[in-house]
Amino acid sequence: MALWGGRFEEGVSEFTQRFGASLPVDKEMYAEDIAGSKAHSAMLAARGVISAEDRDAIHAGLDEILSEIEAGEFPFDINDEDIHMSIESKLIARIGDAGARLHTGRSRNDQVATDTRLFIKRRCRDLMAANIELRRALVDQAEANFDVLLPGYTHLQHAQPVLFSHHMLAYVWMLTRDFERLAAAYRAADACPLGAAALAGTTYPLDRHMTAETLGFARVIPNSLDAVSDRDYLLDLLYACSVSSIHLTRLCEEIILWSTSEFGFVTLSDSYSTGSSIMPQKKNPDFAELIRGKSGRVVGDLVGLLMTLKSLPLAYNKDLQEDKEGAFDAARTMEDCYVCAAGMIATMRVNADAMRAQVKKGYLAATDVADYLAKKGLPFRKAHEVVGHLVLECDKRGCDLEDLELADFQRECDLFEADIVEALNMEAIVAARTTYGGTGHEAVRIQMQEAKAALEADAAAL
Repeated sequence: MALWGGRFEEGVSEFTQRFGASLPVDKEMYAEDIAGSKAHSAMLAARGVISAEDRDAIHAGLDEILSEIEAGEFPFDINDEDIHMSIESKLIARIGDAGARLHTGRSRNDQVATDTRLFIKRRCRDLMAANIELRRALVDQAEANFDVLLPGYTHLQHAQPVLFSHHMLAYVWMLTRDFERLAAAYRAADACPLGAAALAGTTYPLDRHMTAETLGFARVIPNSLDAVSDRDYLLDLLYACSVSSIHLTRLCEEIILWSTSEFGFVTLSDSYSTGSSIMPQKKNPDFAELIRGKSGRVVGDLVGLLMTLKSLPLAYNKDLQEDKEGAFDAARTMEDCYVCAAGMIATMRVNADAMRAQVKKGYLAATDVADYLAKKGLPFRKAHEVVGHLVLECDKRGCDLEDLELADFQRECDLFEADIVEALNMEAIVAARTTYGGTGHEAVRIQMQEAKAALEADAAAL
């Protein structure tokens, strides 16, 4: 019979026991459950609710159980329903009445919420550390290939030339925002529900601030109903993971395109590629594709929890048992994706010549030719039209703007002079983008310093 089975004459069936058990999922929180129980029993002893001898027996028993779990020797039993009941039942079997007093002034409702918050705090930190390593890999590639020119795209059409380093830093800033969202999820989880009991608090003289401080929480949740029913922090984590997974799909999509024969911009390491069972020449970007694909399960985990929480009345409902599997899965998936992406980026080879060859295609100097005329006094809309005519002429001839003669330019507008040639130089075009945040060399150097400073500040904050 379960520890809660006093008012029942019959136990649940084998099927419903298995259907209702969360042990396969929540046993991952064993360390947090033991830490919470030790903090609770220490507080009970400090408040005179249990004796110091009971406290010491509880701590010794819990330490023994912790060692057995970490050694893979603990006898998990699905009949124990969840990790909390599993540990407590074994503790009572080993130390007797002292173990039975552990649950004084506590419900599984506040116990589960406490363990989950502690676990999520740990997983947030793991994710933040992995996020930093991916950002570091992107920054390193940006530095190593600082002067490489890349065609910038809109609508997947050649638009304007940019520095490859500028392109990489765009992803660094996305991930920097992802770090901030993970940090916000950590702060949301950093509140202690222990002592709220089932929903209304308890008549025992508990010191909730003592347990919160012992467990490293920043604050105590002030409302007992909210303490046991709140799962916003899990939504915050899932949202942070979902946004970051979408960012990684954008990065991976470009890596997949860039590694094709049509682009040839990058070559992935053999360690982050696979072959074909039938086509011996193939080198497939499978891991970039997997990262792209795994976004579906991460976003699905977020939607799943949103629907679980929809319309739930206060305070605790068994629906909330479904809160952990998706959150744990999303965190594990996201960390794996970060690690995989960091290794892939760090080991890929950038093919500067292939990028430079594409910079010469698609009339990437067109905007600067229009700016040339605008700076000479021609309204920009008129300048836009003039350059459009020049591009059309190039289309008809099968050439690029730089292949035109000065007379061709002057035929469209007499403001063109011999120095128009300078407006067609790709390095000069890039270097001219000196505004803050632009792709010019000096602007990117400033941006690089800021990105590295943000990275190191985040690393130090961990």
